Amino acid sequence: MSFVRVSRITLAKGLQPRLIASPPPYFRYSGQKFSTTTIAMAATPERHFQRPAVFVCDMQEKFRGAIWQFDKILLTAQKVLRAAQILKVPVFVTTQNAAKLGGTVSELEPLVADAQVSADKTAFSMLRVPEVASHFPPTQQQQQQEGQKEVVIVGIETHICVTQTALDLLAWGHRVYVLADGVSSCNAEEIPIALARLRAAGVVVTTSESWLYECMGDAGIPEFRDIAKLVKETSAQSKVVLGSLFSKI
Repeated sequence: MSFVRVSRITLAKGLQPRLIASPPPYFRYSGQKFSTTTIAMAATPERHFQRPAVFVCDMQEKFRGAIWQFDKILLTAQKVLRAAQILKVPVFVTTQNAAKLGGTVSELEPLVADAQVSADKTAFSMLRVPEVASHFPPTQQQQQQEGQKEVVIVGIETHICVTQTALDLLAWGHRVYVLADGVSSCNAEEIPIALARLRAAGVVVTTSESWLYECMGDAGIPEFRDIAKLVKETSAQSKVVLGSLFSKI
């Protein structure tokens, strides 16, 4: 009897071998192309995000009493900014017409003291601020991977400044993450409509904890323990935040 070898299993010729599916040599993840071979052959632990940035959009004193669940998204913003300090992720902060609406809320001030950019604006999109835009130039299609940034957004309002900032970043070829537990609006009913629009446009709508672990990508990186500790410390708060905000999402 002759034999054939199929996927390291020797079968008698004439028998029907069971096909074993194998992954394609390349796959796409959030619009980015990866080689399965390259991933498997990583010699040392590496972060998944190579050029991350945190955008804090208009978290101001005058909005404190007007924004739905402002205190909850403030907790998320604090967690994200603490993580940014651990991971040394650059932070970009804006205020909307601070002369009338006040500066960034006091709870965030120590966490944004070393922000790469802190600017006031009248435009709704953060990317229309020259000091911010200079760090996020449009990527050329053929060189998208080299210039593409991974930008996460927290702040207000979901359907105005957050949406316009996210769409502008997408239009310039960057990857955009909007944290569903870190954005809100005056009118709660605006939030799910805005998030649905952003998903359809190609924005990744996710949670702060999911973003943190995706940003790291590997438990072997040196900062993992500190981030895991932060997640544990804020887990009770995160549960409250998710329960409160997701009733409208």
